[in-house]
Amino acid sequence: MTLTINGESRSLPEDPRISLLDYLRQGAGLTGTKKGCDHGQCGACTVLVNGVRINSCLTLAVMHDGDDITTIEGMGTPDDLSPMQAAFVKHDGYQCGYCTPGQICSAVAMLDEVAAGWPSDVTDDLNGKVELTGDEIRERMSGNLCRCGAYSNIVEAIQEAALETKTAGADA
Repeated sequence: MTLTINGESRSLPEDPRISLLDYLRQGAGLTGTKKGCDHGQCGACTVLVNGVRINSCLTLAVMHDGDDITTIEGMGTPDDLSPMQAAFVKHDGYQCGYCTPGQICSAVAMLDEVAAGWPSDVTDDLNGKVELTGDEIRERMSGNLCRCGAYSNIVEAIQEAALETKTAGADA
């Protein structure tokens, strides 16, 4: 049984009880994904599984046999930041930085959702183009908490990254 993490195939742990979060941090040595509440309430452990954001603390590693997992380490490098990482740096959307990896993973997935036309609870027209307004971003990012309160900077960073990646509705 294997899974792919940031493009690298890895064997699943022998212990079927280990969470994906603990496997990423301890088994794979990828400490960018953070353990916050360990109850799926803060979003610090957000990663992408097959392009969909999940709280890695709420799932077992063995449940992801064959899955493609992307962590913050798979988004970019210090010398070649992804557009979302660069926007977070530019807009100071990270303050202490603890929640930032989960925020960035969640924001990347959110832009994919918007581009696909998936509405949220605050989307005005459920059958039309989703506009990436501040309210839309706040609603979609509501599962990711920041104790520093960098929310306005995070919204600005996401809007800039959306424009750079030409996400549908990003001109709002």
